[in-house]
Amino acid sequence: MNNLLVTGGAGFIGSAFVRRMVKTYPQYKIVVFDKLTYAGNLDNLLTVKDAPNYAFVQGDIADAEGVRSTLDTFKIDTIVNFAAESHVDRSILDPDAFIRTDVYGVYTLLEQGRLHGVGRFLQVSTDEVYGDVHEGFSLENDSFLPNSPYAATKAGGELMVRSYHVTYGMDTVITRGSNTYGVYHYPEKLIPLFITEALDDQPLPVYGDGMQIRDWLYVDDHARGVDTVLHHGVSGEAYNIAGEDLHHNIDVVRLLLQELGKPETLIKYVPDRPGHDRRYAMNADKAKALGWARQMTFEEGLKQTVAWYKENAWWWRKIKTGEYLEFYKKQYAQRLADAK
Repeated sequence: MNNLLVTGGAGFIGSAFVRRMVKTYPQYKIVVFDKLTYAGNLDNLLTVKDAPNYAFVQGDIADAEGVRSTLDTFKIDTIVNFAAESHVDRSILDPDAFIRTDVYGVYTLLEQGRLHGVGRFLQVSTDEVYGDVHEGFSLENDSFLPNSPYAATKAGGELMVRSYHVTYGMDTVITRGSNTYGVYHYPEKLIPLFITEALDDQPLPVYGDGMQIRDWLYVDDHARGVDTVLHHGVSGEAYNIAGEDLHHNIDVVRLLLQELGKPETLIKYVPDRPGHDRRYAMNADKAKALGWARQMTFEEGLKQTVAWYKENAWWWRKIKTGEYLEFYKKQYAQRLADAK
């Protein structure tokens, strides 16, 4: 393992992983390959952009020629794939983009990696492939029951990875992360959306009754989990990277408002989204057996996240323009008009 291609490395979790890898492993060459869609942001990598072991290539994982050229140029021996369309709301509005990136893009990376002779291939996936977990905690060998186009395409990508391990003998590993939050999080997801809206005293659109349960994981803990599996995971296996820290969405919103000193009158209960899973929960014992453990509690992580957004309005205010505002209007305008 010498030259790593980190696809989607300018995104939220990908950039946290890149920042960690560049600083922790100066002997590795870390090459970020990112299309720079709305969620890809080179500002996320400012702290490492001048590092001698870092390079950036703008490209699309579904573009075979672009992937092939990059693998050859940098003599890549390891691929870590964070690249994905990842927002459930957007997958409901436009499933096609998710199929192209999360399934066909994964196939393209696998095929080009196989032809190039890449050693290890790590696919970053999600707890949403398990679907709605009414009770207990999902284990890595549980069935997939995805309920959104996003979750279905991530499951499809995982199955492609498994097939390349079984059929071609590729050295593959998979991580499934739980709901991740923290700094540099694109402000359309629940926590950064509500922090930035509350800072401007705008209404906070809470889906349904707000009693959906999510398992929260701080972004640096997630990045360490991927690092651990990359170096120590057994070929052909999948690993849950779970915070094992479950909270109702409405309780998260109230904690945010308390931390910001904002009133709960900002909360607006809006019509739920279609197919909204009620509960996600995973067991992380398998990853713990490799030596990984969550370090950040949700309460402390939330405080640090709120403080970062308050101090870094330069980062998120320029994002919340143009395309972002169009999406927000499409997703929430009518819901807020129908709010209870």
